Amino acid sequence: MKTSEQSRRNLIALTVHIVWTTWKRQPYLVGERERRAYHCLSAEAEKLRVPILALNGMPDHVHLIVLLPSSVSLAKLMHQLKGASSHLLNTEFPYEEHFRWANGYAAFSLSHNHRTNAITYVKNQKQHHTDGSLKTPWERTPEETAG
Repeated sequence: MKTSEQSRRNLIALTVHIVWTTWKRQPYLVGERERRAYHCLSAEAEKLRVPILALNGMPDHVHLIVLLPSSVSLAKLMHQLKGASSHLLNTEFPYEEHFRWANGYAAFSLSHNHRTNAITYVKNQKQHHTDGSLKTPWERTPEETAG
């Protein structure tokens, strides 16, 4: 196990753009459910000390840009985010259709030079879907890449 002194010697600056979908792309994330889901995702990332740079999406998918520290793996982050948010949505909205996320996610590393554009893109997610100005590589999800 590393000591705190060893950890301070690490300089980690990994910016990751993550995209994942609802089960069968059901348009579940609308209104209060969307607001509660995003609040939960933000709170869970904060618990793990993973800074969120951008969070937004559409009724059937989420885009998230984070600074991933050395102390948290991408798999751990996604397990925590998806698990906590699906539990919350099923607890707070028990009379609606059972909520679940699709298996998997897509993750893209971002260079420092691309970070600002990606953050702007995520923050304007709904506009991009409305006006057709999508950036295809950043919209890819695991089910779309399966051959």
